[in-house]
Amino acid sequence: MTLSIYVDADACPVKDEVLRVAYRHEAQVFLVSNQWMRMDVGPLVQKIVVSEGADEADNWIAEQIGEKDIAITADIPLADRCLKKNALVIGPTGKEFTNDNIGVALAVRDIRAEQREMGEGKQGQIRGHYNAAFTKQDRSNFLQALERLVQKNK
Repeated sequence: MTLSIYVDADACPVKDEVLRVAYRHEAQVFLVSNQWMRMDVGPLVQKIVVSEGADEADNWIAEQIGEKDIAITADIPLADRCLKKNALVIGPTGKEFTNDNIGVALAVRDIRAEQREMGEGKQGQIRGHYNAAFTKQDRSNFLQALERLVQKNK
């Protein structure tokens, strides 16, 4: 059985890292996006371009992913959908989504969305919460987390 990795690729900052780990372990990769990506990929990588729409890439991943496959996404509802299919899920910062923590992640996401709708905070800030910049440490954490999940699946 070949391991498959599904990447919610439109805004994913760790595509190169995914490919590095995938090549090392000969894993199949699906880079799913709403637009064509200019990047060189190998024979185990498929670029999937879905029609434009808010959740088209998410829907494709959620429909295709299988048990013990790995999803790479920062999208919490997509992470939840993948977990329900017994897939493994990590975000680009290396945070693993699990059945134990997805409920809290969804609740926090909903609270922040509600605060934005009510006009609290400005320009992505909600009571001192910012969307933090992606760091070298995040990239390193991601590589370690992905390697750990791939090893777990072997």
